[in-house]
Amino acid sequence: MVKNTDNDAFVELLYTGYKDHSLVRKYKEELHQFAKLRNAIVHEKVDVDYYIAEPHQEVVDRMEEIAGHFEKPQSAVSIATSPAFYYYEDANLKDVLKIINKFDYIRFPIYDEEGHYKALLTSKEIIQWMARQLEKNVISLEDVQLKELLTDGKTHHVDFVPESASIFEVEELFESYYKKGQKLQAVIITENGRNFETPKGIITPWDLLDSDITGH
Repeated sequence: MVKNTDNDAFVELLYTGYKDHSLVRKYKEELHQFAKLRNAIVHEKVDVDYYIAEPHQEVVDRMEEIAGHFEKPQSAVSIATSPAFYYYEDANLKDVLKIINKFDYIRFPIYDEEGHYKALLTSKEIIQWMARQLEKNVISLEDVQLKELLTDGKTHHVDFVPESASIFEVEELFESYYKKGQKLQAVIITENGRNFETPKGIITPWDLLDSDITGH
């Protein structure tokens, strides 16, 4: 996960990884202490069989626990909002409102008639559409199709990952958009990360915050 540097010393790698990876940020202080302990063991031996520092079993166990997080990172699916409710553009708005009322979901992937992803509909767009109808003194939900709410040209940045993706791959995806000055509204998980496959879950920036792994 951490790229090689000219100086491959552990502390150098630690501070290199700290800039880009939340997992390193999360365990930075402990990893730094482990590095100091390692140096004391390796470089500050008093005699052939005498070390001035030896790790307690609790420290060894903690090292192994943290190593496990690096070797087998948490899956993206584990923090995703699931099930993912998605609709075709000719679906009725009332169906979406029922889901919002029941599950408090606020983001819905919308697909065209051929099954390709078209847009992300949010509760904000729905409220804005209703407000425009009120200005006309008319607000009827009968036969209102979702595509009527997608006509203002506004788009949200959305990306796709396969269900095999780790939480850190998703985090780095959000980070890449952030560095470009763009806000990634959602990451949609599908079987192979393609935009014409059935959504299995949705990850938002809030999901990353709730997982307590992000540094932003």
